[in-house]
Amino acid sequence: MANAKLNKDIYAISVENHELVKLAYDAYLANSRSSHAKTLKRGEVRGGGKKPWKQKGTGRARFGSTRNPIWRHGGVAFGRTGEENFTKKISKGAKLQAVRQALSMANTAKTITVIADFTAKTGKTKDAVKELSIKDDKNYLVVVPEKTEQILRATGNIANIKIVRPTYLNVFDILNADQMLIMEAALPMIESWLTGKETK
Repeated sequence: MANAKLNKDIYAISVENHELVKLAYDAYLANSRSSHAKTLKRGEVRGGGKKPWKQKGTGRARFGSTRNPIWRHGGVAFGRTGEENFTKKISKGAKLQAVRQALSMANTAKTITVIADFTAKTGKTKDAVKELSIKDDKNYLVVVPEKTEQILRATGNIANIKIVRPTYLNVFDILNADQMLIMEAALPMIESWLTGKETK
């Protein structure tokens, strides 16, 4: 653990309500959603070219095709087309403020730990688990200045850990992490990104 001082403008702001955080959280999920579901319309269903019975004289309702949406195995009216757009837009300023609020909430909950370094020199999973003190019953978010080949190789097989660069922090990952590990070298990058000021 490093003895680093966290910026109060990022990690200790007052969060009066969670509306902005929820908006950013929902936007993340919506923007991650893909549209693969597709239903067949009346004209896309196979068969049904023959009129099921004659127009008059049977006592039954008139039908021209078994592809009618009210028939079993017929087409689907107003179904998914596979081209739905679920994205939700949120302004850059609102997004950054939401991240600041999420970091402040995590800091208040004492789930943020600043680590001196994490290089994963050996590239081995067992060494990375030992270096970060990873436990199986927790989810970890590790913030590093750069995703090196060694770090990616060492953590690739650890299911409960996610490696991100400072400018890729988001409300969803922060709130869902049981423990957030921030490399000391990444702190100035986070501060510069969230405050818009160059740090020395």
